[in-house]
Amino acid sequence: MSLAWKIDNAWHVLLGLWRLRKCSQVGRLPRVYGRPSITNLGEMIIGDKFRFFSTTVTSEMVTHPGGRLEIGNDVFVNYGASISAHKLVQIGDGSQLGSYACLMDNDYHSIEDRDKPSDSQPIILGRNVWLGVRVIVLKGVTIGENSVIGAGSVVTKDIPANALAAGVPAKVIRTFEVKKP
Repeated sequence: MSLAWKIDNAWHVLLGLWRLRKCSQVGRLPRVYGRPSITNLGEMIIGDKFRFFSTTVTSEMVTHPGGRLEIGNDVFVNYGASISAHKLVQIGDGSQLGSYACLMDNDYHSIEDRDKPSDSQPIILGRNVWLGVRVIVLKGVTIGENSVIGAGSVVTKDIPANALAAGVPAKVIRTFEVKKP
């Protein structure tokens, strides 16, 4: 590794610590690129080696009063992503969120009465979940570990572990076995 790479990496770790200062807890060696929008009115817990891009388009993380956002270790979030937690959004270790991914645990209003707030339901992403570009994950969804969600999908129902899912609404295309090292 060159000296320039080490200096650049150290700079982004320092930026990470600064940019994530509003979070409740931040693990070791976070790296932040660009200027994300972070609003923490609840609780935000970020794991080790978090990589957060907000360069081309601003990424945002929001917790509302009583909301909790838990991001595991070695998680990557690409630019333009939006994560909103009224109740709970949990992202497992090693997960990757593509550009413009959107995770919301609340619809913000009911269908019948748009002046009435909607109920919140947790979003859970297991370990090593990959979300493609422009994937939307709606409230109440659990995505099992090692699953991959294809670009442009809208996830409205649970996806099992070790599955490839895509579409609007997202449906399981196939399942696979993960080889253990």
